[in-house]
Amino acid sequence: MAGLGPLARIARLGSNLCRNHRLIFNKSSQRRGIASCIDPAQGLTDEQKEFQKVAFDFAANEMAPHMAEWDQKEIFPVETMRKAAQLGFGGIYVQPDVGGSGLSRLDTSIIFEALSTGCVSTTAYISIHNMCAWMIDTFGNDEQREKFCPDLCSMEKFASYCLTEPGSGSDAASLLTSAQRKGDHYILNGSKAFISGGGDTDVYVVMCRTGGKGPKGISCLVVEKGTPGLSFGKKEKKVGWNSQPTRAVIFEDCAVPVSNRLGEEGQGFGIAMRGLNGGRINIASCSLGAAHASVQLARDHLLVRKQFGETLSNNQFLQFKLAEMATKLVASRLLVREAATALQEGRPDAVSLCSMAKLFVTDECFDICNQALQMHGGYGYLKDYAVQQFVRDIRVHQILEGTNEVMRMIISRNLLTES
Repeated sequence: MAGLGPLARIARLGSNLCRNHRLIFNKSSQRRGIASCIDPAQGLTDEQKEFQKVAFDFAANEMAPHMAEWDQKEIFPVETMRKAAQLGFGGIYVQPDVGGSGLSRLDTSIIFEALSTGCVSTTAYISIHNMCAWMIDTFGNDEQREKFCPDLCSMEKFASYCLTEPGSGSDAASLLTSAQRKGDHYILNGSKAFISGGGDTDVYVVMCRTGGKGPKGISCLVVEKGTPGLSFGKKEKKVGWNSQPTRAVIFEDCAVPVSNRLGEEGQGFGIAMRGLNGGRINIASCSLGAAHASVQLARDHLLVRKQFGETLSNNQFLQFKLAEMATKLVASRLLVREAATALQEGRPDAVSLCSMAKLFVTDECFDICNQALQMHGGYGYLKDYAVQQFVRDIRVHQILEGTNEVMRMIISRNLLTES
């Protein structure tokens, strides 16, 4: 991986600028490195710095050059993701005996932050895929782990997480998709909404109702593509996240073997929530990558764009705004890494910290990217400029993996009920 270092390559996202600005920004970005005060490698071990560099290099070489095309043409970049899997990014926190990398939650956050500088949408899907692989690895028996995990870790097969329904979003425990047991199969009926990868993926981790009302009646089934009775809705048209397809997943008398159930009946809601705790860190990490790249792009723009006879970098108001963006970025990164460590260690504050990280980081990083777009003026609103795609791609992070309103509920509940 010779040539420019990973952080210099990130600045080359500026090469998505239009017409005559393209060469100017390429050259300026190559000359300038990353300011030490926002360096994402600060505080990491040598090993973490190594795989962070691998992820940055992959983002710069394999993702960033195609980010705009994947967005505009709505391409699901299967082969690129399989290349990422060859680096160990298909099952980052899955155990090595079934093909995973066996890394920690903090390691995972570092990788997703770096990859997102190249394409948030694609990295976000990779994070969902990783969550599904981890759920099978963690809650599956040996037979299930050996059946599903190797192909997921290599990304020979892709996975989708199926919890949300048309009438069941934030109130996930009220889901209606039913699974009635008949002999050695469950007969699955219902539908799931807003499923990332839906229709293009191979494995669906589905939360369904096998018992009575409420969370204790929910179980978790792994449904394989091609199962009779499994179908998909139309591909949704979205503001961002366009490199991953989103469809409804529909079950009509879909017969799923009992052997595909993860855990026992009634354990599905707990499995889903355990998955989402990590998913919240993952999606916050993707927001970090977008914000990091946007700070770089904004800085580079201020240094070369002239108005009123001098560069924008001499404008104190914009200097202060850039300082605020950098401060929010570093504060967000520290919170994500603390939450990731807490989850890895199984600390009692882990759920609240994951919720805090998801709430704070997705809000603040969206503001960073939005401010970076504003600093670009009219250019920031052109699709030739990468900054507008970062804004569009991370807006949904405030909604998915539990809305930020739900995050506030979780945090306040912990504060008010803990003795």
